[in-house]
Amino acid sequence: MQPHYIEFITVGFGIILLMFEAFSNGNKSKLGLIAAAGLTVILVIQCCVSTNASSPEWLSRFYTYDSIARFYKIIALVSTILVLLMAVDFRKVLSRYTSGDSSCSGLGEFFCLPIFACAGLMWMASANDLVSIFVALELVTITFYVMVAYMRRNVGSLEAGVKYLILGALSTGFLVYGIAWIYGAMKTTDLNIILEQVIYLEMAGSGVPNPTYLLFGIALILIALGFKVGAAPMQLWIPDVYQGAPTPITAYLSVASKAAGFLVMMAIIGPFLILSDTSAHVILILSVMAGATLLYGNLAALKQDNFKRLLAYSSIAHAGFLLMGVASGDFTSVNFYLGTYLLMTFAAFFVLALVRNQEDSDSIDSFDGLSKRNPLLAAVLTITMAALAGIPLTAGFWGKFFIFAAAIEAGLSWWLLAVAFVSVAAGFYYYLKVVKAMYWNSSVAEHAIKVPKITKAVLAILTIGIVVFGIWPQPIIGLMK
Repeated sequence: MQPHYIEFITVGFGIILLMFEAFSNGNKSKLGLIAAAGLTVILVIQCCVSTNASSPEWLSRFYTYDSIARFYKIIALVSTILVLLMAVDFRKVLSRYTSGDSSCSGLGEFFCLPIFACAGLMWMASANDLVSIFVALELVTITFYVMVAYMRRNVGSLEAGVKYLILGALSTGFLVYGIAWIYGAMKTTDLNIILEQVIYLEMAGSGVPNPTYLLFGIALILIALGFKVGAAPMQLWIPDVYQGAPTPITAYLSVASKAAGFLVMMAIIGPFLILSDTSAHVILILSVMAGATLLYGNLAALKQDNFKRLLAYSSIAHAGFLLMGVASGDFTSVNFYLGTYLLMTFAAFFVLALVRNQEDSDSIDSFDGLSKRNPLLAAVLTITMAALAGIPLTAGFWGKFFIFAAAIEAGLSWWLLAVAFVSVAAGFYYYLKVVKAMYWNSSVAEHAIKVPKITKAVLAILTIGIVVFGIWPQPIIGLMK
């Protein structure tokens, strides 16, 4: 099978499911299970497509398929499946703020939209041209505009949707303007041709004719992608949007959208990290962005008493570590970090969605005494928090280890490494604050927290993955080869 057929199948499946939803009545929650099952089949097909498979010549100008593209397609599919499963168990809260009752009659589109977002993320993983990257990115972003503001009876969700829309449109303007400047400097939008030109210029020892124009375009693109990944100076939207959006969509933004943003960043910035006219400037910009992102995310997270908002600032902090990996030029470390970040973040959001569904609160106080109300759930969240903090024998440790190793080997600035070490220490405090609430604080409520079958199965798989990959990280590395 040619690899581009997977995206066509995904879009076709989304359209069929949307048509089915339009002509069906009553409870729409089964659509979530059907969508997750369909994407699971597509995931199996995706894993079976060889990296040696080629696309037709007419498409090769805009589309490429290799091991990295396959890796990010797998991340997109797995993330979407987990979001749909989380939404099924979160349907009572969603229904309350959409249809106003418990009928789930207004959730049909909510289970269909992630499929189209997934198709855009998959296309982005294979995009080989600045134009195709822009089209795929906008397909994803427009879908998120709807999903973020989907709980129309919730003021916080509507506020989040407006903020995301306005700043998303602003970042799109920066992106288009940056692409125009790069096109003006390099005379092409094809990333392969840009890389060939860079290699030729380096071998010939001649500089870029218009380095100032090129650097200006790169700066504009980095600002635009900074919005997508939640990095300074475009990170201010994240806390409010993450808190106001439906919890499954917050998890989707935190993992899949971030992964796609970093993939695009590496694809565009990669050639200019080896061009002598631009490398020093690009590394400096990325280093400053990484340092500011690390400081903002970690310091702001210290005083948070809302778990969802804490995870939002945590997402900003992780973007800072990932920017360090991009600045070092070791993209393998960034890819590995994103693979482990999927496991940790979704485990945390599944627990949060469960507690939010039963306690009607996102605050850390809702987790008080969780070790007595559900010891297994408390153990899962403890392992997840330990992994996010980077404690050894968890997948999160290896992610941070590879990033630090790449930064030291690349000779990044000592001040950036110092900021990163302080950030790790701060992470220990605010992540383990949640563990303290579960084991040391006494709970006002005494009833047990019940875990639905879907959530129980997903949490078991994610927790096992966090522990296994913390001891044996080679399988994730193997997916990138």
